[in-house]
Amino acid sequence: MGVKGKIVKVHFLGCGDAFGSGGQLQTCFLVSTAQDSFIVDCGASTLIALKAARISPNDITKIFITHLHGDHFGGIPFFILDAQLVSKRTQPLTIVGPPCLEERVYSAMEIFFPRSSQVKRKFEIRFLELMPRQPQEVDGVLTTAFPVIHFSGAPSYALRLECDGSCIVYSGDTEWTETLLEAAAGADLFICEAYYYEKLMKFHLDYKSLLSHFPEFSCKRIVLTHMNEDLLSRLEQVELETARDGMILTI
Repeated sequence: MGVKGKIVKVHFLGCGDAFGSGGQLQTCFLVSTAQDSFIVDCGASTLIALKAARISPNDITKIFITHLHGDHFGGIPFFILDAQLVSKRTQPLTIVGPPCLEERVYSAMEIFFPRSSQVKRKFEIRFLELMPRQPQEVDGVLTTAFPVIHFSGAPSYALRLECDGSCIVYSGDTEWTETLLEAAAGADLFICEAYYYEKLMKFHLDYKSLLSHFPEFSCKRIVLTHMNEDLLSRLEQVELETARDGMILTI
């Protein structure tokens, strides 16, 4: 990670699970630097969250995707149609994520809005598929994907994003894996799933399991996200910081 640069802001546009637990919107984090704005994951409610926050979709240059479940990438078809029909986008849009990303996005578009993927647009869509542990520079964002344990029909990743001297890591959805320690090493902010309070569930991480490994992390800050009703009902027992829709952090 480079020398600390200008202020980087993280806006939790949506930090809920697939089922709207606690009335929270699906996963989407807006990262803003002096020169750029991009989002990490694009759940089905992303366009609603952007417009409620009075953020123009045209300000978003890139979309980073952790894995191919609807509550994490299902907002892309709506984002693209809005860009074409409403926001009148002209600048390129880069969409970054796991293998099969382009195929799954266009398949979703065809299911939701037949023939929508075939329409000629006034802006270019660039797809970039990430390989595990191979850092890639994506328009000024050093991006590294770490494989995690979550079935989605394609590889699922934790993403490490470095820009303006700051490092943000998001776990995506996963059960406990030592890879999270590697991905979050030295990060300024680690956004981590905590689905249940202590119930063990395949492919998802519970708060108690994460807490048991807390001393092993070298990141500066951990914020919990993707919480279901079980954990939301016990927040007074949670020692770590928790996200909420609309929360903005400066790092």
